[in-house]
Amino acid sequence: MRALRVLLIVVVILGILFVIVDRVAVHFAEGEAADKLKATQNLADTPDVSINGFPFLTQVAGGSLDDVEVGIKDYEAATGNGNQQIRIDDLKADMKDVEFSGDYSSATASTATGTATIAYDELLKTAKPEPTQVAPGVTARVVGLSDGGNGKIKVAVDLKVPALNIDKTVPVLSTVTVEGDQVKVHADNLPAVGGVALAENRVREITDIQQGIDRLPGGIKLDSVQAAQNGVEITVKGSNVKLAG
Repeated sequence: MRALRVLLIVVVILGILFVIVDRVAVHFAEGEAADKLKATQNLADTPDVSINGFPFLTQVAGGSLDDVEVGIKDYEAATGNGNQQIRIDDLKADMKDVEFSGDYSSATASTATGTATIAYDELLKTAKPEPTQVAPGVTARVVGLSDGGNGKIKVAVDLKVPALNIDKTVPVLSTVTVEGDQVKVHADNLPAVGGVALAENRVREITDIQQGIDRLPGGIKLDSVQAAQNGVEITVKGSNVKLAG
């Protein structure tokens, strides 16, 4: 009986030691992965990396991690327009079945899904900043973007008609969608001046916005988008996503 008790104590101690070693190893691996991701993706700050699943050491022995979560606070994505960039806030990606090389120089996730936010002030940079003539004697420009409720974006359009002493800002509810690598804002209804509708093609040059977003980390792509309180929330997804190498 005494021998059995001693054996149980030894087993418990070994189990505790294994858990401690496993957690220390995963903490070290998360730090190494974060540093590697920062270097390969040219990030300004070190991202957050969480390796899920237990035990970690048996996953390492198999050369594949079940689930790796990556969080990047501010990511400067390319826009496809010269060297211009757009800031993406709180990019979070959940990587599944991450296979890595023996020397950890490369890692590829079978699939990845994630979310991020583009602030309205960032999206506003796409709009024409100067007043544009949309009809004889009528100028317009977009001066603000905000949440319009029910999944819509509210585009604030400043209209000026000096001859009629009109200078007002009108709200235009718009639908936001993703097409390929572009976020598109399309006005549902166009504003009118003095009850008279303006030429649609001229006004849409002002109200409708197209923002390209590419070169996201690991090759993930835009999937969907919706308007939210602080900006547009996008979802991303990808397959064979490279975290490193």
